[in-house]
Amino acid sequence: MLSKLKSLGPGLLYAGAAVGVSHLVQSTRAGAQYGYILIVAIILAHILKYPFFVLGPRYAKRNKQSLVHGFAEIGNWAIWILGILTVTMMFTIQAAVTIVTAGLVQKMTGLGLSSVNISIIILLTCLCILQIGKFKILDHLMKVVMVVLSISTIVAFFFSFRTNIDFTAMTQSSFSLSDNSDLSFLVTFVGWMPAPLDIAIWHSIWVLVKPEKQSSDSNFDFKVGFYGTAFLGICFLVLGAHTLYLSDITLEASAGGFAAQLIDIFVSNLGESFYWVITIAAFTTMFSTTITCLDAMPRVMEEISSKLKLNQKLHSKSLWRYILTSGTSILLLFFVKDMKQMVSFATTVSFLTAPILAWLCWKVVNKDNKSIALWSLFEHKLAIIGILVLSILSVVYLLF
Repeated sequence: MLSKLKSLGPGLLYAGAAVGVSHLVQSTRAGAQYGYILIVAIILAHILKYPFFVLGPRYAKRNKQSLVHGFAEIGNWAIWILGILTVTMMFTIQAAVTIVTAGLVQKMTGLGLSSVNISIIILLTCLCILQIGKFKILDHLMKVVMVVLSISTIVAFFFSFRTNIDFTAMTQSSFSLSDNSDLSFLVTFVGWMPAPLDIAIWHSIWVLVKPEKQSSDSNFDFKVGFYGTAFLGICFLVLGAHTLYLSDITLEASAGGFAAQLIDIFVSNLGESFYWVITIAAFTTMFSTTITCLDAMPRVMEEISSKLKLNQKLHSKSLWRYILTSGTSILLLFFVKDMKQMVSFATTVSFLTAPILAWLCWKVVNKDNKSIALWSLFEHKLAIIGILVLSILSVVYLLF
């Protein structure tokens, strides 16, 4: 078991990308606004997305290629769709995770700089780390970050039950699918719970980047990341519910304001002596998410550019890192009003594109008899249900 824990890599990169905005921001908001009821959404989101997330490491281990290669085997049209979707989403995803990280920096340091200016500094710092340190720094950083945050969150979760909780009130939420605001929140919540569906492609690439001798049990590695993020999502939701639900406190829309409220939730349950432990854990978690996204999406675009035989200069993850950093900075400087707006937009776009990515994954698995073994019979059926549910919810959201 100890050897397995030491070998963890891509699974923790998955967790690092997943445990960020979806957990610290969205899960906390879900509990604060609706009590316990959206625990059901966390569970269903994990179940319905499971076949697509598990496909990433399985495909990479079996074929020694990333899922981008799998899409290429379907046809050139699939790579074009993937490229368009990735370019459409990557700047908003990066902007959302970076501005939340900036809010935590404001809370930690008390800097008078705006969250946008801090975000640009964070982006440039992450860019330098990736360009200089390559993959190893990211791999080692993730192990420390996820352990610290997980322990802090789980302890705070159990301590939150020490207060007088009206469990009946927690389960009697006013949430309704017929309410446009509730439906909108559900879409933004599920869009990144536990992560955008793109992470299946990212995970397949990380498995190939991680040395083979350290990733021999990719199934164990995946399960640690997947089930761990599910449990942490529930923990954050319960913390938000126990601290803010039915209170007169309104969650802040600004990055700095929300960061302060998030830290206060933990401190109220653990005590003032834990202030810096929680603050550093939250910051390192979001910083790891920021750097993970900046590592993953350029790797995807590098492979897409190669498969489409685009200009040779675009066959470089370094160039795509610069493009992503620049594009995200422009988006933050000129098009973002506050953190809540950016997060809602990014998660909604991810939700609406999820059925397309899920369908492409289904095409990869069902293109021939060899690939069909990537999913069990149960996973095949679950994937079809997932595609249908995500599609129906997307249509309902767009119509109403």
